[in-house]
This record gives sequence, structure tokens and C-alpha cells, in this order.
Amino acid sequence: MKMEYDNFPRQDSPRALVITRIFDAPRDLVWKAWTDPALTRRWMGPRGFSATHLVSDLRPRGVWRASLRRDDNGEEYWQGGVYLEIVAPARLAYSFAWDDTRARRNHATLVSLSFTERRGKTTMGFHQEVFENVEERDGHRPGWNSSFDRLAELLAELQRKSTQRKTHGLPALDRGTPGPARRTDA
Repeated sequence: MKMEYDNFPRQDSPRALVITRIFDAPRDLVWKAWTDPALTRRWMGPRGFSATHLVSDLRPRGVWRASLRRDDNGEEYWQGGVYLEIVAPARLAYSFAWDDTRARRNHATLVSLSFTERRGKTTMGFHQEVFENVEERDGHRPGWNSSFDRLAELLAELQRKSTQRKTHGLPALDRGTPGPARRTDA
């Protein structure tokens, strides 16, 4: 299925949720955080929730399924869908539906993402539609924003660790302070 991304993101409908975020991370890393289940579990869900289960068959028509557990009472919230478009590392689209208490799917929405990089930062366009009503849309906004805050924190952590590995496990020196003295007269 080919999707249109001209002027993305845009809010065509009051029942669409549009969020734009700029992450201080390269596009490939942001893509990996969205598509590697081990990384996605670390940021998926708003604060106060933990992703306890995530399976993903990342291919067109591949199925994904996840569970978010409330940290305060252990209540589980299951969700899932089908991947519709995968253009690494630029675009991702999938269906999204919450399961009801009998493990039946509720109303499905379409989530479309775009990722563009400029000067080492990635702009993510997030578009989710069509919600059954404006209240449903507005109920998702804080959860996604909290999740994206957690994603930003994970990306910063991954980049710090990458920098430390590049310097052989040592933190990089602060360029504003002199490093250890070295003898040059031996």
C-alpha cells in the first residue's frame, strides 16, 4: 500500500492526531528505536506504564502486538495491529487498536510516521487517524507525548553509551577543562 506524505504532518480532520518531534539523534537510531522490539519496549507507553510484551513481524502485512502494564496496580492493556508500509529509515505505517477485556479488537486507527534528518537531528512526523471522536483523539495525545519524552531519553542514553564505547569505555573529556599533563621531553 503506497501512502501519501506530501506536506506531512497535517491535520486534515478533527479526528486526527498530529505530533511533530525533533530528536537530537540521527535518523537511523530513531528508526532502530521504533523497529527493534528490545529498544521499543524501553520507551513504549506513557510514564507509569511498562511494556511487558512486544512481538513484531516487521514487514508489510506483518503483525505486531504489545501489552502495557500500569506500574501502580499491574493492570494490563493490550494493543496490536498490522504493518502497512515500511520504508527504512524514512516511513512507517501500521494499524493500531486496543483490545477490549475479552481480547477483541476495538476501533482501529492508522498510525503514519515520517523521519527526516538534518544536521544530526531527526524530525519525526506522527499522524494517527481516524478516531471515533475528538475525545478519543485527545485521550491519546498525553500518552503519545509521554512516550515520545521517554523515547528522547532513550536516544540520549544510547548516544552517550555509543560515545563512551568509541572512547574505549571512558567518558569523553570536557573540552572546557584541561586534560592530564603529558610529558613530551623523554
